[in-house]
Order: sequence, then structure tokens, then C-alpha cells
Amino acid sequence: MKKRFLLTTISMLAFIWSSYAQKPGYQIIVQIPNMKDSTCYLARYYGDKQYLIDTVKSDNQGIAVFEGKTKLPGGIYLFVYPDKHYFEMIVDKEQYFTMETSWNDPISDMTVKGSKDNQLFYDYLKNAISIQKASAQLTESLKTAKTKTDSTAIIDQLKANDTKLNSSRDDYVKEHPETFLAKVFTTMKEPEVPKEIPVLPNGRKDSTFAYYYFKSHFWDNVDFSDNRLLRTPVFGAKLEKYFDDLTPKIPDSINASADLVVAKAKVDSEMYRYCVWWVTYTYETSKIMGMDAVFVHMVENYYMNGKTWWLDSTSMSKMVDRARKIAPNLVGSTAPEIALKDSAGKWQILSKVPAKYTVLVFWDPDCGHCQKEVPVLKHVTDSLKSKGISVMVYAVDIEVDAEKWRKFIWEKGLQNWINVNDIQHQSNFRQLYDIYSTPVIYILDKDKKIRAKRIGPEQVPDVIDHLEKTGTKS
Repeated sequence: MKKRFLLTTISMLAFIWSSYAQKPGYQIIVQIPNMKDSTCYLARYYGDKQYLIDTVKSDNQGIAVFEGKTKLPGGIYLFVYPDKHYFEMIVDKEQYFTMETSWNDPISDMTVKGSKDNQLFYDYLKNAISIQKASAQLTESLKTAKTKTDSTAIIDQLKANDTKLNSSRDDYVKEHPETFLAKVFTTMKEPEVPKEIPVLPNGRKDSTFAYYYFKSHFWDNVDFSDNRLLRTPVFGAKLEKYFDDLTPKIPDSINASADLVVAKAKVDSEMYRYCVWWVTYTYETSKIMGMDAVFVHMVENYYMNGKTWWLDSTSMSKMVDRARKIAPNLVGSTAPEIALKDSAGKWQILSKVPAKYTVLVFWDPDCGHCQKEVPVLKHVTDSLKSKGISVMVYAVDIEVDAEKWRKFIWEKGLQNWINVNDIQHQSNFRQLYDIYSTPVIYILDKDKKIRAKRIGPEQVPDVIDHLEKTGTKS
């Protein structure tokens, strides 16, 4: 009878523990004694940014409780308290836990209850911080090193500390492969380039081998099927490094990298959605001239092909409309034809402008910026001509007040420009050149290909000088 009772008791305890482990929702308790009656935040990483999840106020014992009926998606979260203090925590399978620490040194003084993941995380962090503090002291001593021997010894110690830190991550992965932190550490690892460098047919070692090997193996340790990685600071940083450091700043190269990353991300819908959005937004808003070609590529290859199911029809229409306005005037493409009449009523055709370089400017006599920048454009183009450079200005007045237009031309001395106006509204130049503000300046080469767009007048000489040096092939 006693044996049966014992078995029943064990079964009941197992059932209770199983029920507790599978409880819905979450409850995260944080206690910091000095954090009395303070506003606190729970936030999480997402890609390269952080987002607020919840806000609570701590009680008079410094206890803050975050709770909800639905489990939080796995990832690395942040507890943020006054004076910009914060610390990180892992939220994954265990979502009922307590973290107790101090105000000024939350990592070193951290005690975790109810979360093995976070206990292991903070054991690692405490060790990592001790290594980093030692490295910081070494770095300071390097500044005052008196001999080359001393400097070399310090540098060797710094390298040893880096190796020690990396080894601690590798050890963690081996000892706790089932944890989310192990997945994060694996993702952080970068490819090791073989020391043996291939020899080219001409007998020389391939100087590009290291770069191409590193780039081609950059994503080897990233599990694109695990969208928890989006909620860490690691995945977003890898995206930025791949595109900023490993991909040439050329639209065709960026497009190829984008397609590769998106293809890898297809194994998980959230990963796919984020990668498509990130590339699209990054290059739509890029301040580097010509990167709008990447935005057009993404819209044409993903949005217009029904591969962005998360967008509603209104948002989709805006994206497509924006891409269609940009597509005709990408850098490197032939400038769309314009045929407009000048102040004498004579047709002036853009493609017939007899110059090695055509500065195409859209302006408005009532525009305050135009009143300041058009005279600057006049000065720089006249200076280029004085140096023997074949350059002409094809100036399009976007308004229809002929009197204001002629007055502006006369007052600013623009008689040596090709000044045109669309008084009869017969041209669609606004759509062809994406004119929504003024002034807008394009530079065309002798074949009327767009070589620069949306630049300031002071940049015109630099662009043309660059084109002169490179034979207008860049």
C-alpha cells in the first residue's frame, strides 16, 4: 500500500510540474531594492532596433511585475529602469521567473530564480565582463607603454583575452547545445578563412580569395528557420555587415546579395518578411545616389509578384506607384525624352542638346530654394564652360506663369540656358523624372544617360570632374 501511495504521489507531482511548465502566458518579476515607485519598461530587440513591450511601475519594495495571458515570442529582451539603466534577459520556454539584482551593477549582482536559461546566461556574462575589464585595463596600459617590447606583450595579452572570450562561447555551445543562447553564439561566429591561399593560373596567389571565401560562407552558421534570432541584436548586425561591408555599393551587386538573403529566409515566413522589408526600406531611404535601383528591384521582384502577402492593397499600391515613378530615371538608364518649347516658342528636344554633359534642372520661380540654388548652378556651369568643358543646361520651369518665368530668366542671367516651359500641359515630365519638389538636378552624359540625380548645384563640378577622369563610364 505504501509503495502504491508513493507512486501516486510521484505521478501527481509530475502532473503538477508539467501543468506549471505549460502554463499559458508569462510572468517576469524583477526586484531592485533601490527601484522604489519607478516607471520600468520591458522591451525587446527586433532586427537592428528595440521596441517597447510593456510599462509598469515598481512598488515600494522595488518589485516590478510584467505579465500577460499569451506567451512572449522567444528572444532577448531588455528590462529598462530610470536613468537609462538596463539589463538583458532571455525569454524562451521559461516565462515564469524572477530576477533580483542591484541598481548600479545589475550583471555582477544578478540572482535568477525559475529560469535555467537566464542563470546560464548570467554565469556567462559575469565571466565575459571580467575578461572585458582586464582587456580595458590592458588597453589603457598600452597607451603608456614605453618600449616596443612592452607594447607587443600587451597586444599579445589582448589577443589572448579575445581568444579566451571566444572559447567561453564555444564551450557554452558544447555544454548547453539545447539552449537558445547556444543558437545565438553559433550565429555570432564568423567563417574562418583557410590559411592556404589558392594559386592562380599565372602562378600568383589569389589576393581576392579571403574576401570571396568569407562572403560566400558568411551565413553558414545562421539558422534562417529560427525567427527567434530576429529578436536578438545579432541577426540585424549581421545583415548590416553583409550589405555594408561585404557587398560593393553597386545596385547590381546589392540586388544579388538581396536575392541570396531572401532565398535563405524563405524557410520561415517571419524571417522572409523581415528580410524583404529590411532591404526594401534600407535602400528606399538610402542617401547614397543610385541606391533607389535596389528599391525598384525589390518591388518588381517581390511586391509586384504577389510575394508580400502581409501588405494590404493600399500599401501595395503606394509601393508599386513609387517604384514606377523611379524606374524610368535610374542612374545609368537613358534619360526619358522631353520636348518642350522655349520662350521664343521653339521646340527644344532634350536628346538633341549638343553637349558632352547636359545639366537637366527642374525649377519654379516661386520656390525659395530655387531662388538661392539656381544662381549657384549658373555660376558653376559657367565655370565649367570657362575650363573648356562642353556643358549645357536644359532648364524646365514646372509652373505655367510665363511672365514670372521670363522675368526670372532675365533677372538671373539665364539667357545662355535652354529654358523651356510646359504651358500647354503636353508633357509628363513630372512622372518621368519623379518631380515632387524643386529644384531637382540631373546630369546626363553625351549619350543622354543619367549619371547623377537629385544633387545640389555645388556637387555638379565634382560629378563632372569624376566623369571626365573616368571617361563617363562610371
